[in-house]
Amino acid sequence: MKTHQRALPPGLLTGGAVCFTVFAWASAFVSIRSAGAAYSPGALALGRLLAASVTLVTLLLLRREGLPPRGALRGILLSGLVWFAGYTVALNWGERLVDAGTASLLVNTGPILMALLAARLLGEALPPRLLTGMAVSFAGAVVVGLSMSSGGDGSTSLLGVALCVLAAVAYATGVVAQKPALSSGTPLQITAYSCLTGAVVCLPFTGQLLTEIPRAPLPATLNMVYLGVVPTALAFTTWTYALARMPAGKLGATTYAVPAIVVALSWILLGEVPAWLTLLGGLLCLTGVAVSRYRPRETGRPGAQPA
Repeated sequence: MKTHQRALPPGLLTGGAVCFTVFAWASAFVSIRSAGAAYSPGALALGRLLAASVTLVTLLLLRREGLPPRGALRGILLSGLVWFAGYTVALNWGERLVDAGTASLLVNTGPILMALLAARLLGEALPPRLLTGMAVSFAGAVVVGLSMSSGGDGSTSLLGVALCVLAAVAYATGVVAQKPALSSGTPLQITAYSCLTGAVVCLPFTGQLLTEIPRAPLPATLNMVYLGVVPTALAFTTWTYALARMPAGKLGATTYAVPAIVVALSWILLGEVPAWLTLLGGLLCLTGVAVSRYRPRETGRPGAQPA
């Protein structure tokens, strides 16, 4: 008697990977805020990438996945340099100089840059529904940023703004660089070797990290390790899994949900009750993601494939 195992639909697995990535990356903002009080930007980036590298190499060994194909090396090196290393250091530094709302607003220009780069370099389409969803989500990010900025001291550093914009550019460039590499290697390979590349690039910060670890409080160090294991090692792997199955521009639009989730996490974990304007911005972010991800069912054609 044969037993038939029913596999999960590919769309469900991809959607689950996207959701996990978005929630993990949202949680990173809270952890960066905690760890960043005790660690300098470069040391925090190196510690995070080392923790992620250990996790990813362990997964590679368990799954017996070897070196990536040569065709993926260019994307791995570029992604590791500009995204894993450059983005992480720039964001850590930028969040020290501008308030969280402004940083979130600036970094969330990344999906727009990503969609434009993917259209220009990868030939991906820019359908009206995607553009509309991105516009709605970006408006929500603006509202969240303005509401959070008005609730703080309102201080803004020109250098901090520049660093957050640089982080957004690095984020978009790294994703577009990763996309072609996924046609040669597996998501785990691309993530692991990109992370190792980023860790090597950040090795000049080793002295700072070794100096700061003994002085840092335990919660800050635990947050640094968490940043490496969950938002980096696991979430970047689920991101590349989804990226291999979705257009880069469309996947990037889903990250507009991050500000809304950050607001919710701050509410639950930090007891920061958001203003009504913040809630409105979060709702706009989620609405834009829903618009960009919506696919109408095709009817009237037997055997028609989903778009």
